[in-house]
Amino acid sequence: MKTNIQSVHFDADKKLITHIETKVSKLKTFNEAIISSHVILRVEKGNDNHNKIAEIKLNTPGQEMFAKKQCTTFEEAVDTACDALKTQLMKHKEKHLVK
Repeated sequence: MKTNIQSVHFDADKKLITHIETKVSKLKTFNEAIISSHVILRVEKGNDNHNKIAEIKLNTPGQEMFAKKQCTTFEEAVDTACDALKTQLMKHKEKHLVK
């Protein structure tokens, strides 16, 4: 699976990139058909501490799955977005097993 990581208006460090690649690659255990993933990291302006946003889009044959989360750190945002995608993947799998 190919993972494309884009950080808007900043350079992501190696540790963050490794964390993202590890978390996103674990989603492959829930659906082997994942073709690629696209991760966008951005910082929202404002005084709030919850200003780190992670958007993850998974491409599977015939379907796209998307999750966007906002937290205090990018790691936390990526973790919660991956959890949301995991739920989506499991629901999708259950839906197709019933048919």
